[in-house]
Amino acid sequence: MAEAFFYQLGGDPPEAVLPRMLDMALQKGWRIELRGPDRARMERLDLLLWGPGGEFRPHGLAHGPHDDLQPILLTAGEGVGGRDCLMALDGAPVSEAEAQAAARVCVVFDGADPEALATARAQWKALTGAGLPARFYVREDGAWSLRQERPAR
Repeated sequence: MAEAFFYQLGGDPPEAVLPRMLDMALQKGWRIELRGPDRARMERLDLLLWGPGGEFRPHGLAHGPHDDLQPILLTAGEGVGGRDCLMALDGAPVSEAEAQAAARVCVVFDGADPEALATARAQWKALTGAGLPARFYVREDGAWSLRQERPAR
């Protein structure tokens, strides 16, 4: 069953946690869509995923010649479907239908940004309202803490 995980960052940028999150999803054998709000943001993440010191994560930007072959596909606002895990950053939209089609949706947001917090709350309400089980984690002092859990309806 699909599930939604919400990750509220406490001062760290998403770039600080994404490599580990992506590695964990890849270890599960999942194909991942990493979605941001705009192309420029995803181009910056593209560079990050090349990784310093040879820590490359296999990925590509959407609308390239080999999108279907990419273990991690970076998209800007639009959904591609057919992915096991959807990671949404910076308030990128997530529909109920695509959340239910994935094994996991991860919403990563800055808890210090009122707009990002409001968007994440609306996404929590929509996804739990659609019956998805959800977990809400907060990052403090470099560690994740489970703050809320909602079972499937």
